[in-house]
Amino acid sequence: MRVDLRSDTVTVPSQAMREVMALAPVGDDVYGEDPTVNSLEERVAAMFGKESAVFTPSGSLANQLGIRMLVSPGEELISETNSHIVRAELGAAAVFSGITTRTWPAARGLLNAADALAIARPDSGPYLVSTTAIAVENTHNFGGGTVQPLNEIQDLYKGAKEMGLSLHLDGARIWNAHIASGVAFAEYGKYFDTISVCLSKGLGAPIGSLMLSTKTNITKARVWRKRYGSGMRQVGIIAAAGHYALDTNLSLLHHDHRRAQFLAQRCNSVSPTLVDPAHVDTNIVGLDLTALPISAAEFAAMVKTEGVLISALGPKFARLVTHLDIDDAAMEYAAEVLAGALERALMAK
Repeated sequence: MRVDLRSDTVTVPSQAMREVMALAPVGDDVYGEDPTVNSLEERVAAMFGKESAVFTPSGSLANQLGIRMLVSPGEELISETNSHIVRAELGAAAVFSGITTRTWPAARGLLNAADALAIARPDSGPYLVSTTAIAVENTHNFGGGTVQPLNEIQDLYKGAKEMGLSLHLDGARIWNAHIASGVAFAEYGKYFDTISVCLSKGLGAPIGSLMLSTKTNITKARVWRKRYGSGMRQVGIIAAAGHYALDTNLSLLHHDHRRAQFLAQRCNSVSPTLVDPAHVDTNIVGLDLTALPISAAEFAAMVKTEGVLISALGPKFARLVTHLDIDDAAMEYAAEVLAGALERALMAK
């Protein structure tokens, strides 16, 4: 058996999704004439209580368009130290938009509004860089799928507005946060000026994200999307997968969370130092291998020989991600392989 737990981006479209894609009505999206893209943009914007949205090929581009609308060249965006927008987008904010970034550290990426607000420096004059926006990631990928507390988001919103700062939500996995917390999408939406959401992670579409904001910001963002080489033509074929994902796969995310919890508990049973199941909020399990005499890369290589693929994201940190293509049989097989490898590693200590 082969079980790919590297990411929830590895899913492939189901036959039913492919059929919807094949039958999608299409047009030239650069001209604004693709009806499937237009309806998806309108649908997702309405879900979050926003005026408008623009479809993008990737979550990184959706993030970059969002922050470009809020931060001018030479100004500052602040975010958590291990946030995707800072760590995994290859300096795009600086390269494309002249945006500088500064960060605050948070265990598991868990938002504490006071920590973010404490480092913000708006209106710093002609000699120091000025903060103009704060980015929040929900769920927090490298934090282990952490769901951000609504009360902290509310506190951040209040403090940011008092300081004249804008807020961006990196909501690549906001679908998981919604399912885990029960917080409505529109409730999340009202605290952020720009929002990115991804359809190709937990929802299982092959490609696609959206950036949501005001009509004015989205009109500007379309210009920058074209400048970045991402004007697309008959892209309704892909947008149709997004509609299908929202119709069919959103309601299945709780199974991913259940399976991640099963994997966490099995690994915890080998050694409590590896992972605390209480900290597994959604579909991501982070394993701390500090107590083992092997590296994360070596551990990944061990389990790969038995058909289980995982990510080594640090010298002693491994990540497991459940998704639509993992059923209960795959979950149970992976749990046994992982536990067995962990036990062998501990015995060799």
